[in-house]
Amino acid sequence: MSKTSEIIELPTAAANDKPDYFVEKDGIVFAGTHLIVDLWGASNLNNPTFIEKTLHECIEVAGATLLHFHIHAFEPNGLSGVAVLAESHISFHSWPDQGYMALDIFMCGNATPHKCIPILKKAFKPNSVQINDLKRGVIG
Repeated sequence: MSKTSEIIELPTAAANDKPDYFVEKDGIVFAGTHLIVDLWGASNLNNPTFIEKTLHECIEVAGATLLHFHIHAFEPNGLSGVAVLAESHISFHSWPDQGYMALDIFMCGNATPHKCIPILKKAFKPNSVQINDLKRGVIG
């Protein structure tokens, strides 16, 4: 069975406002897809340059638009960061000593956050990946 999605233009409160763009997929109208991703047994979790490059690749492949990127390093190890997107965000927190990285990947419109998963697997080489797939802003 083929899954298709399209952008739905919803009415706004004021006539001059830009419309909101929601997705319709499999008969459900919603704001976007929010992936909660846990990488276990992963590598390169304390390398901000590597992580930023990897997430830039995720953003490009997913068809999203980067607005701002920031990473904060903790002592002695660990990083937290966020990529603010026109379509929402990707945030992450890494615990290199435990080989663990937590990511939130939330995208709306035509962006496809699921396309990030193969890139994350290839880059960080986790032993295990756990994904929770949430639809945000479901209408009806």
